Formats: sequence, structure tokens, C-alpha cells
Amino acid sequence: MPLTLANTGEETMIRKVGGSPEMKKHLEDMGFVAGGNVTVVSTIGGNLIVNVKESRMAISREMAGKIMI
Repeated sequence: MPLTLANTGEETMIRKVGGSPEMKKHLEDMGFVAGGNVTVVSTIGGNLIVNVKESRMAISREMAGKIMI
């Protein structure tokens, strides 16, 4: 299921990163790699605030939809 459906505060493992080659590379450069953990901190206006690799960042709903957990 996509990251957009994850419960807030629950740590989940990334199974796959999809999208165009450019989008996939961008997400992987940000730390979203298969086998890594990600936690949704909050959802604001459809966008997500997540913890990944000990960093907190905001990603768009579109980007979150490309990250499968």
C-alpha cells in the first residue's frame, strides 16, 4: 500500500519506490530506499511530514503515493 495510507506515528518499512526514473532517484537521494524505515509524523493538507533516516521532512501526496510500504 502507498505511504499515504500509513497510520500516523506507526513506523513502517519501505517495500518499493516507484515513479519515473527522475522521481525514483530523487526519493532515494532523500533516503526513501527499499528496506528502510519511515514514520508518518503528521498530515497537513494532504502533504505528509515524515521521519526517515533520523531526519524529518515534508513530502507531497504525489511523492508519498510512489512509496510503497
